[in-house]
Amino acid sequence: MKIKNIYISFFLMIIISGCHVYSFTGASISPDIKTITIRQFQNNASYVQPRLTQILTDALKDRFMSQTSLNIIPDNADLFLSGTITDYNTKPVAIQGNETAALNRLSVTISVKFINKKNEKQNFESPFSRYRDYQSTLSLSAVEDQLLKEITDELVDDIFNKAVVNW
Repeated sequence: MKIKNIYISFFLMIIISGCHVYSFTGASISPDIKTITIRQFQNNASYVQPRLTQILTDALKDRFMSQTSLNIIPDNADLFLSGTITDYNTKPVAIQGNETAALNRLSVTISVKFINKKNEKQNFESPFSRYRDYQSTLSLSAVEDQLLKEITDELVDDIFNKAVVNW
């Protein structure tokens, strides 16, 4: 019985990987795509968080390196990803009866351009936005590193899914 289950599992894995390179991370990338260029994000927000450009770019490179077999090269890749940070702000939310905010919200909005040279139907230019709320009794500088990590992780998930997870 165990040998039969092994054969069935092996057969299913072969079927799953038939037309595309499939990884258990969800990425479905055509076998003829081997490389990606990920450009440094530009920061055009009215308030510039100096580390955000590098944090976001590095997080995207890390995701593509760890969850695909693509090689990251500086130019002329099969896939091309670039972007701009268009907004970075904090504002009060959850106003209480005494007209003070119980929470503040840190928001990050980016615009991303993705080009697939092998399949132009997958190209997109799209905005992505994420936010995190934090207690108004805390300063932004006290919570900013953790909030940026959480927001960046979600933005990278969104971009990665739109670019190479073709469900």
